[in-house]
Amino acid sequence: MNNKSKSDSYAAAGVDITAGYDAVKLMKKHIERTMTKGVVSDIGGFGGLFAPDMTDIKNPVLVSGTDGVGTKLKIAFLMDKHDTVGIDCVAMCVNDIICCGAKPLFFLDYIACGKNVPEKIAQIVAGVAEGCVQSGCALIGGETAEMPGFYPVNEYDLAGFSVGIVDKQKVIDNSKICEGDVVIALPSSGVHSNGFSLVRKVFDVDNKDINVYVDELGKTLGEELLTPTKIYVKQIMKLNSEISIKSISHITGGGFYENIPRSIPDGYCAKIEKAAVKVLPIFNVLQKTGNIPERDMFNTYNMGVGMSVVVSKNDADKALEILDNAYIIGEIVKGEGGVTLC
Repeated sequence: MNNKSKSDSYAAAGVDITAGYDAVKLMKKHIERTMTKGVVSDIGGFGGLFAPDMTDIKNPVLVSGTDGVGTKLKIAFLMDKHDTVGIDCVAMCVNDIICCGAKPLFFLDYIACGKNVPEKIAQIVAGVAEGCVQSGCALIGGETAEMPGFYPVNEYDLAGFSVGIVDKQKVIDNSKICEGDVVIALPSSGVHSNGFSLVRKVFDVDNKDINVYVDELGKTLGEELLTPTKIYVKQIMKLNSEISIKSISHITGGGFYENIPRSIPDGYCAKIEKAAVKVLPIFNVLQKTGNIPERDMFNTYNMGVGMSVVVSKNDADKALEILDNAYIIGEIVKGEGGVTLC
């Protein structure tokens, strides 16, 4: 900590500069877990430096993605548990950039809070670091902004962005999709980080106890809802190194109907068999409790499928061997609309 940097006037306005220094001290051990050989700078500078390994990359293309955790954070506030939402933040970014075949290189986070409690900030960053470890990227910087009067004292927002790299000739761009290709589902870990405004409304989380045990879930509602978003980087990187992936969809907000068409070229349609989708219990509980139409469920949530991958029918068996617990949910047919569920 810089002992000369202290402002009583700023502190009187609600901003404790020294708390920020304390938070950095506490988070450093977590950040160190993420260091990869490309990291050039240390935490604390004005910018994070990273030297990418260009071995075997002829035409490097940088790919970036940014996102936040959304109102899932309200669940963390209610449970006073802050060491997993950072995983969600990383996941929402890196799962996007791997859809074009890019390998995540580094990540930066942004935490805005009503009051900087160093221990809480360190817990949040611990989750971010864990997400970076799971995705093989480095946490090379970030920002914590104490904003009294803008955020409630016990609340915060969390967002971030990641940058990855891919050889231009290896970009996954759906141009090779053809009729008869297979659509493979990669299981999700739960609701992930989308649709929580509806989740909170259905379960009335602000007025009801979410620490109650739910038989269908095998855990409390709060534990289920706070389950971190699954990170698919290492699975996809392994798959991409062994077979030709034709397209990838990250199933986030908008569910099947919005996300799958984004990876399907004009003239083709992903025909998904609803009966083949292994719907997780939380979605059944959510649909029943909120009396939500089936189409709205598939148009809002991942329903147990966090990512879908399109491969040639000839590569399907090998893909299933490589991917953890993956299974076939459909095929590519001629048609318009991008996706149809039947």
